[in-house]
Amino acid sequence: MNSTISKEAIGDLPLCQFDGEIILVDKPEDVEQAVEQLLKEKVIGFDTETRPSFKKGSMNSTSLLQLSTSQKAYLFRINKTGLTPELVKLLESRKVIKVGVGIRDDLKGLNLIATFKPGKFVELQDMAKSFGIDVLSLKALAGLLLNVRVSKRQRLSNWEADTLTRAQQEYAAIDAWIALRLFEELMRQDPEYKFKTVIYRN
Repeated sequence: MNSTISKEAIGDLPLCQFDGEIILVDKPEDVEQAVEQLLKEKVIGFDTETRPSFKKGSMNSTSLLQLSTSQKAYLFRINKTGLTPELVKLLESRKVIKVGVGIRDDLKGLNLIATFKPGKFVELQDMAKSFGIDVLSLKALAGLLLNVRVSKRQRLSNWEADTLTRAQQEYAAIDAWIALRLFEELMRQDPEYKFKTVIYRN
């Protein structure tokens, strides 16, 4: 397995597509049912999005929490629902493994909304390093391990818009889903690998 991949090589790869179901959760009363489904999973992909701030030193609250199974991506609009007790329960769960890239900043942002103790989070950057991989971004890891190109075109879009566009929803879904795919691929390469979960401190 190669340890790195160039921007040019990534640019030549086919664009990643998510063919599963995208479930947008923007009402507090709909959170519980979505969380119940996610609590049945062993491993889910994890990511967040924040409305960009173009003012130096200013940072907005986390707008979106994405949690994905292999077939369904749940997009929780926490700027509308809040970080509900049900979501906190899932984030604290030690039965469901949550996997993502650069998750410490994501967890820090979520902790500013509601205080919780993260349970069973796996940082894919740490995992990749232990496999001798030298690239750390989600885009580079997806190119190296899955031979797909993840578009970052929507990253700086308005995640607090009244309605999220289809392009925004697909981008957000892919970021969480591809994290799950990366975890599965690394575990496929070494089924005996003993991954470590993140110990998060405020």
